[in-house]
Amino acid sequence: MPETTSGIPVLDLSLLDGDAAHQERFRDELRRATHEVGFFSLVGHGVPRDLIDRAYATARAFFALPEEQKLAIENVRSPHFRGWTRMGGERTLGRVDQREQIDIGAERTPVPAAPGTPDYWVLEGPNLWPEALPELREVAQEWLARLDAVATRLLRAWAEALGAPADHFDAVFERPSPHLKIARYPGVAAAAPAQGVGAHKDLGVLTLLSVEDGKAGLQVEKDGEWLDVVPPAGAFVVNIGELLEIATDGYLKATLHRVVSPAPGTERISIPYFHGPALDARIPAVDLPAALRAQAPGVTRDPANPLHAVFGENWLKSRVRAHPNVVEARHPYLLRTV
Repeated sequence: MPETTSGIPVLDLSLLDGDAAHQERFRDELRRATHEVGFFSLVGHGVPRDLIDRAYATARAFFALPEEQKLAIENVRSPHFRGWTRMGGERTLGRVDQREQIDIGAERTPVPAAPGTPDYWVLEGPNLWPEALPELREVAQEWLARLDAVATRLLRAWAEALGAPADHFDAVFERPSPHLKIARYPGVAAAAPAQGVGAHKDLGVLTLLSVEDGKAGLQVEKDGEWLDVVPPAGAFVVNIGELLEIATDGYLKATLHRVVSPAPGTERISIPYFHGPALDARIPAVDLPAALRAQAPGVTRDPANPLHAVFGENWLKSRVRAHPNVVEARHPYLLRTV
């Protein structure tokens, strides 16, 4: 299991295309990486370099649009928390993040409000797309499809690495809730590291993050220290979310991470993909073998950040806290859920 200079393991997904010994090696490396660190870089994933290049070219084109065109799809116009978030329009732990972004999910028909319908169904609905940049929709939809396939392979490998059948997680992903962000971090002059995104754990199952080749900024907490993560060119940074920690009673761990703003005169673009199950799904627990169960410390609990077993409840909690402007504009009744 080779490591980058930051100590984050590098795994090669193409090992799963090899013989039984190569497949077992990958599963063992996957299990150890996410038990010991919680993060790793993924190469051999099969996502075409052409798609990655087109995604970044399209991202730059989007952020270069005139402000009035971005305001036309601002997230306050979406009851589903989709669309453009202006600079400083998102918060982590109550503090403003220094980035602008567009949020994209599965293109679906909204769920009508009705007595007894859980609040989290407001998260399902259509996206907001810029009229002047139709290629954004094309690239985003191809990205979602490609990364869904990568994430599915990873989850099946995890299940087997933990002593469960490969299809252990399949049922809750029959109608998944994928989420894509395309984010731009501007350079910030500050005496101390500026908050591109504050320290947090991802709330879902797993995240596949693409960052521009050679760009720093992502930091992972390990043994009380912040480690800089710069993945190999074309690789994805992978980390698990809180629901996979819950499913393994803490054997796999969701790790704190943050993004530090780049230096003045520069910028950083990243594209995180969040692999989520159905909104009403409960992630199935894994019955760990005795040797692994003995190393499961239990789930990390934070009274200020309650964990919900149903994915949609966890996801809605995050959206409400991160985007109070959308809540005030579209769902003021949700303020009681924070």
